[in-house]
Amino acid sequence: MKIGIYGGTFNPIHLGHMAAAKSAAEQLGLDKLYLIPDGLPPHKTLAEDTPAPEHRLEMTRLAADALELPKGMTEVCDWEVRREGKSYTVETLQAFRERYPEDELWLLMGSDMFLTIQSWHRSRELLSLCRICAFGRSEGDAERLTAQRDYLNRVYGARTAVLTLPQVVEVSSTEIRRRLAAGQGGQGLLPAVYGYILRERLYGTHADLKHLPLFLLRPVALSYLKHKRVAHVLGTEETAAHLARRYGADEEEARRAALLHDCTKRLTMEEQLALCRKYHIELDEYERRELKLLHAKTGAALARDVFGVSDAVYSAIYWHTTGKADMSLLEKIIYLADYIEPSRHFCDLRELRRLADENLDQALLLGFTMAVEDLRRQGTVVHPNSVCARDYLKGRFP
Repeated sequence: MKIGIYGGTFNPIHLGHMAAAKSAAEQLGLDKLYLIPDGLPPHKTLAEDTPAPEHRLEMTRLAADALELPKGMTEVCDWEVRREGKSYTVETLQAFRERYPEDELWLLMGSDMFLTIQSWHRSRELLSLCRICAFGRSEGDAERLTAQRDYLNRVYGARTAVLTLPQVVEVSSTEIRRRLAAGQGGQGLLPAVYGYILRERLYGTHADLKHLPLFLLRPVALSYLKHKRVAHVLGTEETAAHLARRYGADEEEARRAALLHDCTKRLTMEEQLALCRKYHIELDEYERRELKLLHAKTGAALARDVFGVSDAVYSAIYWHTTGKADMSLLEKIIYLADYIEPSRHFCDLRELRRLADENLDQALLLGFTMAVEDLRRQGTVVHPNSVCARDYLKGRFP
């Protein structure tokens, strides 16, 4: 197995890091890629505004999730964050060699690191533990890296490769931190990473989470999600906005509800139950045993507590999974938008999407009917509220 190890301060991890990691993984044909944030880097002093290692670790996880490499290939390693003292790469490589004694280890790095590697702590031992892959960005880089490669191979017996990145992403962590502190946005960052920085108020940012404009709420909302759910949430937002305009609802409230409707979706049962205790949420017998039913209630509670959403938005999030009889206009819009947004492909939704533009209640009736039938066909629990919602609408269209 070919294993890539890519470490750095990741302060913060940015699109340049991500492009380099993805390109190296693909060009080397890696089977596994580890991203490793430094705990205490030995080669430089961290800036005063550097977040705690736990924050850099979480931002790295968000970035790793978005690399779009094969499932299970990318993993974030917390060894250096947990290790006391300076984060010496040779010690990390020793740990990897113990775990993977027969596998091919590749240490990935940028040109600046590669050009000075012979001066690193226990460099000769380091070079014996792995192969080295350096990223080049230009012809000038390639010449310098090739000369360094030849020198390391000749003097140290190193095994090195030099790659030229096909898509150069010119990003500076220092410049990103400066812009963040100046309130100039998150250029160069994955939106979810920028959102995490805003909600944790890192790098001198001071976002007021209870009064976020939509353009800032959007990346913050994405920071709560697994990357595979981002398209769904953004699709739900646009569908909800369209339905709000079509039926005379408040478009901004529809967007806020859509952006936050899955904000606790990624949590485990244990984490969901902890939020239920925190927010004094009462659960019925169905919700106590079905994880997928909990995120609507916990998400609504978190949206109100952290983001100060209105009662209408709270209620739309609260009922977006099961629905209920006699729903409000915004509740109907969020339930339906969640069901029919463009990335949904679990069944044929063409008729439902057509009907949603013609008659909201008839579309809602068809949606509840399809949902109940589908759950029963799968042998999954159907919450009574969904049945009540369907039957209530049936009564309106005899």
